[in-house]
Amino acid sequence: MKGKKWLKSFQIVAGAVIVLTFVLVAFFSTQLSPHDPLSTNVQRRFETPSADHPLGTDELGRDILSRIMYGARVSMTVGVSATVLGAFFGIIIGITAGYYGGRVDAFLGRIIDIMLAFPGLVLALAIIAIMGPETTSTIFAITIFAIPTFARIVRGSTLNVKKLEYVDAIKAIGANDFRVIFVHILPNILTPIVVQATLYVASAIVISATLSFLGVGTQPPTPEWGTMLANGREFISHAPHITLIPGAAIFLLVIGINLIGDGIRDALEPKQTR
Repeated sequence: MKGKKWLKSFQIVAGAVIVLTFVLVAFFSTQLSPHDPLSTNVQRRFETPSADHPLGTDELGRDILSRIMYGARVSMTVGVSATVLGAFFGIIIGITAGYYGGRVDAFLGRIIDIMLAFPGLVLALAIIAIMGPETTSTIFAITIFAIPTFARIVRGSTLNVKKLEYVDAIKAIGANDFRVIFVHILPNILTPIVVQATLYVASAIVISATLSFLGVGTQPPTPEWGTMLANGREFISHAPHITLIPGAAIFLLVIGINLIGDGIRDALEPKQTR
């Protein structure tokens, strides 16, 4: 019944169609791309969409459609990887702080407060400046930015759940802390974690594109949407498609992920939909 309810949600279905399309394009980019995304042809620079180049060519004569396909792989890898890692460490910190409380909560809370004191983009730029501009550095920087968000959500949920009578009953029959935390508390606080993780993937993709746009993310010649935006801005007056197309790709993917996140939140927490 719950599966049918989810399928009836326009937000989830619409978002899933958009995201699944990008996932398939990214996964099969090698087979689907009409041209080599790194192949240049200066004689065919700034071409508008045509049969040979469905989305036109860029300032170096490279096929934009092929670069969009390969760029989807980079953006989604960064977004999913950073979210999974950020959620993992955030859950460990948040559930530990919420369950044990006292000095443990105070110590971990101060660490989270220090991390939150730095603006996310500034922190990411500092991390990349130390590690060097590359995709792995981008993933690490976005992961660090994600940890406090997940930790605070998990901590608050843990504080609410650990007060319930069933937790006291489980402790009374001799269950150790590990079992209580990961078998009985964690499954009951997954709803806000899943919702936040879904929405954060979209944020991570935007942050990744922003870092690449600034020149400190994934480096050329690797196709990446933020880099494509940065390269095309110089030619927007006479070749706007170079900038508009990667911008539209970012917009559509982020909208699709947000639709899924909002739909999941409404399905799992129906009392909050009105």
